[in-house]
Amino acid sequence: MRVIRMDKNGKILIVDDAKSNREILSEILNQYTVIEAKDGYEALEYLKSDSKSVALVLLDLVMPEMDGFEVLKYMNKNHLIEEVPVMIISIDKDDKSIEKAYELGVSGYITRPFSSAVVLKKINNIISHYKRQKKLTAIINKQIYEKYKNNDMMIMILSHIVESRNGESGLHVLHIKKLTKLLLNILVKKTNQYSLTLDDMISIEVASSLHDIGKIAIPEEILNKPSSLTKEEMEVMKSHVIIGAKMLNSLPFYNDEPIVKYGYQICRWHHERYDGNGYPDGLKGEEIPIAAQVVSIVDAYDALTSKRVYKEAYSHEEALKMIQKGKCGVFNPLLIECLMDIESYIQNDLKINEFYEDNEYFEERTQEHLKDEGLNLSNLLYQDLYFEKSKYKFYSELSNNIQFEYSVVPPLLTLSKKDALLLNIEPKIIDPLSNEKVTKLFINNDFNVFIQQAIDLEKEKDKFSMNTKLKINNTIKDVKITVQVIYDGEEVLGILGDIEIL
Repeated sequence: MRVIRMDKNGKILIVDDAKSNREILSEILNQYTVIEAKDGYEALEYLKSDSKSVALVLLDLVMPEMDGFEVLKYMNKNHLIEEVPVMIISIDKDDKSIEKAYELGVSGYITRPFSSAVVLKKINNIISHYKRQKKLTAIINKQIYEKYKNNDMMIMILSHIVESRNGESGLHVLHIKKLTKLLLNILVKKTNQYSLTLDDMISIEVASSLHDIGKIAIPEEILNKPSSLTKEEMEVMKSHVIIGAKMLNSLPFYNDEPIVKYGYQICRWHHERYDGNGYPDGLKGEEIPIAAQVVSIVDAYDALTSKRVYKEAYSHEEALKMIQKGKCGVFNPLLIECLMDIESYIQNDLKINEFYEDNEYFEERTQEHLKDEGLNLSNLLYQDLYFEKSKYKFYSELSNNIQFEYSVVPPLLTLSKKDALLLNIEPKIIDPLSNEKVTKLFINNDFNVFIQQAIDLEKEKDKFSMNTKLKINNTIKDVKITVQVIYDGEEVLGILGDIEIL
């Protein structure tokens, strides 16, 4: 084991039994700190002691003592492959060995004789991708931790409430939570007046479920009275806002958490009105926290459209007209505007308890959150998510034909097991443009031309079709192939394809 040079760009561990190969690669990689190992044992000794400092491993597969596959198996067993990217070194293009190496988690390969430009470009790309991926992973881990912490906090809050009295919420709480999320998404799109971050929106959405917790202290004969409440009973009913706020304010835990802060605002002030005629404090206009304003208007809508012991449900249209005319008190005109903007979604989606799942604006907000953390829109996770979403949308528009996907980096053709069986090829094929089995499926040998045509399409013309002849079940068939090209900005991520037998 020896260190060739020190450089701030990171360490690359070259594992090859041939000294000449190590020297050539070291010269190519003169911008990095290069560590040399002559066999797998030396490489693993170094990784055991200092894997976190290694930016990439260049690994020869064929070595005495311990070969490259044994090194990869060890790295998988000890989860090192998740921390350190590995590129394999091959004499020529041995598809079986390369495929086996990919299955063991390698990120790419280089072949001898070495091309300096190609080697350096591949290594720089992989190291850059891994750096972005690590940063993204750290952010997501942080968000997952916060999510679980918030869930745990909600359990603690609800436990505290249950100790006071058992209660049942039904669909109302679910509706309020969903409507709050939707209204907030539209609100931040219309204005930045309230400076709501993504974390604020999530906290308000979760906290909205607590809006009526004070009702657990209201006698059931008042809660469930089928006729009008007396003046005294109405005062008791109104007290639920103070009771709920006090419950949250007296919690022995999480007092400084955003969910508790927003929960307090919502509990206490969701019955305030924009003109000052609400309760309990008679707040007016923007004196009312925006979290309470949002929950106030969605609570009014859901109360109107729900059947209660003392009334029948109003229709969606009637409820909106009543809110616009101030029949339930005066609301923020901007929030009424937001409510009207989303009224078609409300009417359709609340009926099936599925709500705004294709929330493109919320995805944009999530991307902004990632950018704030120093990541651009081409991060690997977002590519995967966007690719999957586009794939689902594209496939759902087509009949149940043979379907495939082709990714550009790494070059990979993927089919279902059923479709692969029809074509007599493997479900996953690395570098399909050079795979004889794939190219021979096309009777006119036009697979490579077809893929290149798709990749070269202008972004505005990202879908096209062609008729050709294809070998299916060992029989030549006339087929129509339709493809959708998937982009991230100007970069082609891959191709989704559908093969229809004519």
